[in-house]
Amino acid sequence: GWGNNELEYYTNSTKNVFVSNGNLIIEARKESIGGFNYSSARLTTANKKFFTYGRVDMRAKLPKTKGIWPALWMLGSNVSTVGWPACGEIDIMELLGQEPSKSYATLHYNNSSGVHGSKGNSYTLNGSAFYDQFHVFSMDWVQDQVKIYIDNNLVLTVTKDDVGSTYPFNNPFFFIFNVAVGGNWPGSPDATTTFPQRMIVDYVRVFQ
Repeated sequence: GWGNNELEYYTNSTKNVFVSNGNLIIEARKESIGGFNYSSARLTTANKKFFTYGRVDMRAKLPKTKGIWPALWMLGSNVSTVGWPACGEIDIMELLGQEPSKSYATLHYNNSSGVHGSKGNSYTLNGSAFYDQFHVFSMDWVQDQVKIYIDNNLVLTVTKDDVGSTYPFNNPFFFIFNVAVGGNWPGSPDATTTFPQRMIVDYVRVFQ
């Protein structure tokens, strides 16, 4: 549940994560596994690829339906030693399936008092949804500043001045891509929820 009371069981099954027509597919399914009622997948580059600064572009098509929570995000590589949120978290894209036209961008950190702080914003499509077609979720990351974009529209800017001396975003980070089911934020699936649900990722590009 990753501290969020999520309802999925993350597997390494090719039913939940596979490549099709050159796209990465992460599929959430309704099935009993490991004592859970849903399966999905969570990909990470931890201990494989850490990096600091650059331009990130991720082109993806997102799922829809109540209780589905896809995310394209990052954690500080020192999470195992300093813990969360001191390590920093960069949520380039989070979406609640019941709001399929709205994507959230948020940075999490420890504030100067040593407690969880965050700064975020959302971006809403006009007349369409993120499952209709591919959209590009981007980050421009330089020393002391992170900017997040959707289709080159600026959504969020966070600077070291916003955070203070505990600013963690000048350190190495790694990627996580996942589709959660349920949890404190999206809530649980209901009678309107349909499965399977897919996040389709065309590419992830890092320019440095």
